[in-house]
Amino acid sequence: MSEPTKPLVIGLTGGIGSGKTTVSNEFATLGITVVDADVIAREVVAPSQPLLAELVQAFGAHILLSEGPHKGTLDRAALRQIIFSDERKKQQLNSLMHPAIRQQLLAQLQAAQSAYVILSAPLLFENKLDQYCQRTLVVDVPVSVQIARTQQRDGVSKEQVDAILKAQWSREQRLAKATDVIDNSLPLTTLPSRVAELHRRYLALSQQPLP
Repeated sequence: MSEPTKPLVIGLTGGIGSGKTTVSNEFATLGITVVDADVIAREVVAPSQPLLAELVQAFGAHILLSEGPHKGTLDRAALRQIIFSDERKKQQLNSLMHPAIRQQLLAQLQAAQSAYVILSAPLLFENKLDQYCQRTLVVDVPVSVQIARTQQRDGVSKEQVDAILKAQWSREQRLAKATDVIDNSLPLTTLPSRVAELHRRYLALSQQPLP
């Protein structure tokens, strides 16, 4: 009996505010499985998951919402505040989160049934997730656009956006590592046709044996 074929994996990434989710949604409408590291990061800290208890033990019960319909779930704003200016705590959080996320991510990639699969991760290169990809697609916009979009979307200060940008690779670093690039500063109406063009290319590549 032959081994199951592994799907072609396209790593999708982009800096904060680049519109990475908009692009991944376009691939999803074409019937392509999207494995989203951000979604997995939320799933692994659900109240039923053991990782949430580990986070409480590490950072204290005040990282949980104490009232309202989501009482007992992770208060992301509170956790973000703890690690925002403390590199040691940030590393501690990453050491807890990353193995759990990676395990789920690899399982979902292996289970994908579409011709190829999109691995969407904001820190694809930083966390070395590109090692699981045959190609990488960078969603690119100018830094000024990233800042404006993030401030409008999240209601945060420019200082917070700047801190997030510093924690990510620079635009130049991402572009240097990209196999493919999609310019997301162009009119949104042109995005479906540009994603469809990449889709056709990836379908053709998916028919070729993986190295």
